[in-house]
Amino acid sequence: MRPLDFLGSIKLKLGVVIVFAVAVTVFVDAIGDRIGLSPLVTALVAGAIALAVVQLLAHGMTSPLREMVGAARAMARGDYGRRVTATSRDEVGELARAFNSMATELAEVDRVRRDLVANASHELRTPIGALRAKLENLVDGVETTDRAALAGLLDQTERLADLVEQLLDLSKLESGAVPLERGHVEAAMLLERVAREWRPLAGERNIRLEVVVDPPGLEVLCDERRLSQVLGNLVANAVRHSPDEGAVVLSAERENGRIRYEVTDEGPGILPDEAERVFERFYRSDRARSQGGGGSGLGLAIARWIVELHGGSIRAEEAEPRGCRMVVELPT
Repeated sequence: MRPLDFLGSIKLKLGVVIVFAVAVTVFVDAIGDRIGLSPLVTALVAGAIALAVVQLLAHGMTSPLREMVGAARAMARGDYGRRVTATSRDEVGELARAFNSMATELAEVDRVRRDLVANASHELRTPIGALRAKLENLVDGVETTDRAALAGLLDQTERLADLVEQLLDLSKLESGAVPLERGHVEAAMLLERVAREWRPLAGERNIRLEVVVDPPGLEVLCDERRLSQVLGNLVANAVRHSPDEGAVVLSAERENGRIRYEVTDEGPGILPDEAERVFERFYRSDRARSQGGGGSGLGLAIARWIVELHGGSIRAEEAEPRGCRMVVELPT
């Protein structure tokens, strides 16, 4: 029971409690005098009733604090589902609402941590399992140690190394341990370099990589290596999901005082309800999984962190008539 929740100040509530206690005492004294009770008995009765009234009113004032103590102890044990009743309008109510908000955030952090451990374990287990199976076959003599077998082992080792490197990179980015080395970079030069790196892979399926920059001398203040990492990841995804003999367009332009980079492909695109989730760690869309390819699901999460460190934003849009457009906007 919280009869004083409608009051907006803890000081006002304390004042009301004092007034009630005094009023009860005066009332009981008056009744005692009228019925002829001794002053001692009247005082004892008045004190008992006043104390009961104070306890009733104070209980509603302090119950959120007791709930917070219980919830904090539960959180220390790993239970983040406890919440505090926050109906009061005073400072204790504000504290209770802040506590609930903190508990929600901690629960989300704990969920992300658990998902990260589970997903990392799964992703690491796949190449390790493949390596183990291949090595067991070689040791048992089921397979011969030829060039193809060694190439398969090397592929799995490189996949494992890339995943570990991405995990370390993401950890550094999230902890803020990666300082940016900013400088003025020509957008055309940056995009051409990224396109040149991925043209051999794109050429295997006759996918064209086109670069469009307007104006030609457009420059951006950024960490060149990190932004190349972002654009390289977007191009890799675009090439991976584009159809044979398709096209991937890398473009840059100035728009509303910001530099806008785009990587557009002609693949199946990203569903609207997945447009934000693709930037979560280890998330891969159903379309990507159905194609049997794809990375570890860390590339776009790393890209988002790098872009946000630059003070920019990254998002996925639908391309017309089909495909996906990844948009990176950076301040000038």
